[in-house]
Amino acid sequence: MVPIQQIPRLGSMATRTDPSVFGAELRRWRTIRRYSQEELALRTDVSQRHLSYLENGRSRPSSEMVTHLSIALDVPLRARNGLLTAAGFAPTYTDEPLDGPRLAALRGSLERLLDAHHPFPAYVVDRRWDLELANPAATTMMAMLLDPAALSTVGGNVLRLVLHPRGIRPFVTNWEDAAAALMRRLRSECDHDPTDLELRGILEEMLGYDGVADLPTGAAYAPPHDLLTALDLSVAGRELRFYTTIMTLSDAFDVTVSELRLETLLPADAATHDTLTELAGRRR
Repeated sequence: MVPIQQIPRLGSMATRTDPSVFGAELRRWRTIRRYSQEELALRTDVSQRHLSYLENGRSRPSSEMVTHLSIALDVPLRARNGLLTAAGFAPTYTDEPLDGPRLAALRGSLERLLDAHHPFPAYVVDRRWDLELANPAATTMMAMLLDPAALSTVGGNVLRLVLHPRGIRPFVTNWEDAAAALMRRLRSECDHDPTDLELRGILEEMLGYDGVADLPTGAAYAPPHDLLTALDLSVAGRELRFYTTIMTLSDAFDVTVSELRLETLLPADAATHDTLTELAGRRR
């Protein structure tokens, strides 16, 4: 994949704000990560006294200090922009659309990755689990499973696709296990950034679907290799067995890129491999 072009930093442009606003946000994130002031001081090599002054608004941070603390607290880029704004600085991290000119090279690389995975399904989703890109195998499989009315109901969202009663749920023979794994990941993402109210709203929507709130999603139920999730489908009299994997993209400068995930479906047996290869050959 071609490297992402570095985005110019804008954090040096400051405006006057009440330093207590940043202090409250810093304390909020420290509490979310369950660090004491002493622990955060050790992790950042910043004196506990200075951290205390930042949190109670007696000191105003530099943009470099905001970034330094954000990295130590593993604050997502979207929320880091919020911390910079609270401290009186312009956002450092851009938020370019994937179909825009600045990310054209990345989009092309992702499309080539998806094409290379054919004839097996693969797609890219954003932080809301909305489909951004999909290869022909993925779109073909969705068309086989869902009629146009069902597609309009679940839209292009993978969570709704799997969890909504009108999605692919009737075709998933291991639905409880697959759905539980999906909900574990969604809950983990919400826990990682409790400030993302939009994602929290999606979680609440999913919990409103029949049977989803009762799924065993606690850590005790997580299989040892939850990164590799089984998905078994019954399609037109054929059994398709997959393992799904999710790859996150890492980018130090753009919010959109940092939130993208590439999900690939790998055939779990020879019969599934042969069926997908056959279907791909028919559509040439």
